[in-house]
Parts: sequence; C-alpha cells; structure tokens
Amino acid sequence: MSDYGVISADDVDDVYGGTTVPGEFRPLTKVLGGEQLAVTLIRVPAHSDFEQGTGHFHADLEELYIVARGTLTMRFGDEVRTVGAGSVARVAPATPRSHRNEGDEPVELWAVSRRIDHDDATKIDAFWEASPDAAQER
Repeated sequence: MSDYGVISADDVDDVYGGTTVPGEFRPLTKVLGGEQLAVTLIRVPAHSDFEQGTGHFHADLEELYIVARGTLTMRFGDEVRTVGAGSVARVAPATPRSHRNEGDEPVELWAVSRRIDHDDATKIDAFWEASPDAAQER
C-alpha cells in the first residue's frame, strides 16, 4: 500500500453508466487505496433528479457533501434547502437525505465519510414529490 494516491475522477468507473439514472456516481476510495476515508464524486446534470424521488439514510455514517459546482435542492429530513457551490453540508447518520438539480447548471458534488467495509445505507422509496424542474431519468 502506498503512502499516497492520486487519481482523476474521470478515470474511475461511473456506477450509473448505462442506466437511466441521470448523472454520474464515481466511488474513488478503493482506487485511491483509502484506509480511513471514503470519497465519491457525484455529477448531476441540469434539471435532473439524481435519486429519482427516493432518499436514503445511513445506520452509522456521518457524511459531508461538498458542492463544488452548481446549486442543489437538498432535503434533510423534512427540511428542503438550496445549497450552492462553495457550500458544505454535514448530515448525521440517521437523517434521511436526498438531492436533485433543478437549476440550469450541472452540479459537481463530493461525498466524504469515514470508510467502512459494509453497506449501511437504507433506501427510502418515494421520499419526495417529483419536481417539474428535474427529470427523473436520462
């Protein structure tokens, strides 16, 4: 294991490539050799609902969402917030969350958490109403 890792996110497979999910989901942790931290690049095209009306929460993981480009509509529990570039959102483990891009500019979002070797996410179907400003599929 190296003491460091450098990778272009575009060189990592897009989990949602070839699906109807609008956008990209590129988990970088394993490729980087991350031992303590997990990082994923999420790209959401303009006017797209990345999670397609669903949401999720984690049993144990606290997450940071870093909005590097664009503006997201994010839901945390029952609260809906507009979160723009240069903002960071921290979400506690049990808090239901989701996001979509209702704007004209693509969004680049980085999700960061501690690394665990099991899936602790629970999907929530029909988490919020469809947005007329965000397509549910590519």
